[in-house]
Amino acid sequence: MTEVRDEETVRQQRRPEDEPGTGVVTAFGRQLKLLRTRAGLERAEFGKRVGYSADTVASFEQGRRIPQASFIDKADEVLGAGGVLCALKEEVGKAQYPAMFRDMARIEAKATALNLYAMYAIPGLLQTEGYARAVFHMQRPLLEDDVIEQRLEARMVRQKIFLRRPAPLMSFVIEEAVLRRPFGGAKVMRETLEHILVTGQSRNVEVQVMPIEREDNGALGGPFSLIDTDKGQRIAYAEVQDHSSIYTDAGYVRTLEARYGILRSQALTPSESAAFIKQLMGET
Repeated sequence: MTEVRDEETVRQQRRPEDEPGTGVVTAFGRQLKLLRTRAGLERAEFGKRVGYSADTVASFEQGRRIPQASFIDKADEVLGAGGVLCALKEEVGKAQYPAMFRDMARIEAKATALNLYAMYAIPGLLQTEGYARAVFHMQRPLLEDDVIEQRLEARMVRQKIFLRRPAPLMSFVIEEAVLRRPFGGAKVMRETLEHILVTGQSRNVEVQVMPIEREDNGALGGPFSLIDTDKGQRIAYAEVQDHSSIYTDAGYVRTLEARYGILRSQALTPSESAAFIKQLMGET
């Protein structure tokens, strides 16, 4: 097997340029402070107008915290920046993702097709806000509250892919055990199952469940994704223990394609899976 690691991702894992205190986050903070000062607003007054404390504004200006998209929009409006701050929103938004996922987030947002096998947790694209929050709260080492909020917003933004036109084709194969793991509690899990059920009814989305009782499983090597990029290339992505890999080697990608095809043949059909999820909802 030839593994093609995304060198930029590896470099960011070692020395992330967009973390708080560096790169685009610091550049945004300096621009924000310059515009606020030019407008003649003290931090407290500006914070009141945008709905944030003076201390939080200071953290944004000093590059110690990553501002959310809603803050950037409001700040641009209040300061009459004419879109100067909003122009940085996409780049600042990338910094909300863990370093290992930033390149994948960029590829995913423009993908024409996604095929994903999940065996540990509900895929991020299918998570509800409550489920995602529970997942972030469980991470060790513990994440700071503001980091959780940043990553939560970023995860919800990813789901705008379902609103894209033309709609990308999406397929999910999810292990039954994942659907039975009550992350966030029974209420959150029920809401998540309902969300998966509704999403799976879209014409461009197919959700399949791999039952625990199956004697065969074509992908015991772990979860992975197959992505058709907007450049017409098919690539693969996998992550484990805070490390990620993007694979472009055609031979290895074909191997994963074969595994995914076998998985789909072994799993319940989409209609059988929908019935199974409804049954699980009755048990929660």
